[in-house]
Amino acid sequence: MNISVQYSHITVNDTDASLAFYRDALGFDVHNDVGSGGQRWVTLGSDVQPGLEIVLSEPYAGRSQSDGDALQVLLTKGVLPLINLATDDLDGLFEKVRAAGAEVLQEPIEQPWGPRDCAFRDPSGNTVRISQARA
Repeated sequence: MNISVQYSHITVNDTDASLAFYRDALGFDVHNDVGSGGQRWVTLGSDVQPGLEIVLSEPYAGRSQSDGDALQVLLTKGVLPLINLATDDLDGLFEKVRAAGAEVLQEPIEQPWGPRDCAFRDPSGNTVRISQARA
């Protein structure tokens, strides 16, 4: 029996601004852009990991009013789980994302536990860490 991760959800306030960040700055491809009942879900992926997609959606997409309200509070506080990405060119990707105007939380540094990494906030305030394994 095999099991794998298929979707990872990221809650965002502005789907279009977040799409520009994840697609244009980070380089993910849009796989699907679906609207229903005034809500929208966008899935993005990479040829490097076929079958794994990031889903961008706003707090109320597919949720009750009270659940959306609770999620919006957490998103506004910036305390939702972060996303960790990996690259083979940390410096190049860092410069591309910084040039796109993303808020830099940490410039690339060597971590004592192994990787070299950096961190940004996406347009909704989610933390995005990007790492590169040591050679």
